[in-house]
Amino acid sequence: MKVRIADLKDKALHMEAEEPVNDYPDLLAMTGTGECEFLSPLRLDFTVAREFDHIRASGKVETAVRVSCARCLTEFDIEISSSFTIFYTKSAEPLDEEVELAAEDLISKSYQGEEIDFSTEVAEQVIMEIPFKPLCRDDCKGLCSSCGANLNDTACGCATSEGSFKFNALKGIKIDK
Repeated sequence: MKVRIADLKDKALHMEAEEPVNDYPDLLAMTGTGECEFLSPLRLDFTVAREFDHIRASGKVETAVRVSCARCLTEFDIEISSSFTIFYTKSAEPLDEEVELAAEDLISKSYQGEEIDFSTEVAEQVIMEIPFKPLCRDDCKGLCSSCGANLNDTACGCATSEGSFKFNALKGIKIDK
């Protein structure tokens, strides 16, 4: 999604759009690696306005994704909704080198030319909302380490051991005081 700077002279620009995930390479890569599956296009609703020497973009991005539980591998759907505010300042020249960012730089970006492309920031907002280790539920019991049964669905007949296998040899030791 791009906005021409000339369109922001005296007024704020409100935009609503529905865009396919295929328009966002970073999100498409997540699908390709199996991290998640996008179930709906991105729904964007945001306002862009010129304020003094910068441009403020604030709004919301929503979508739905299917992920696998980190404990039991069950697939489940989650709704993604992320609100954001980002400030853009005009940059004189492109930076080819890496620079260290301060905390205030995390909500501030620079742009060049006569338009701003919001696609990178929109993708970042979605990526930050997808859980690193998604759980189908808070009390997920996971899989049995012996037989692989989903412990949320059934209790398996595998023997449970007490403690770590490393210390099983020490079970029979008796220490006199």
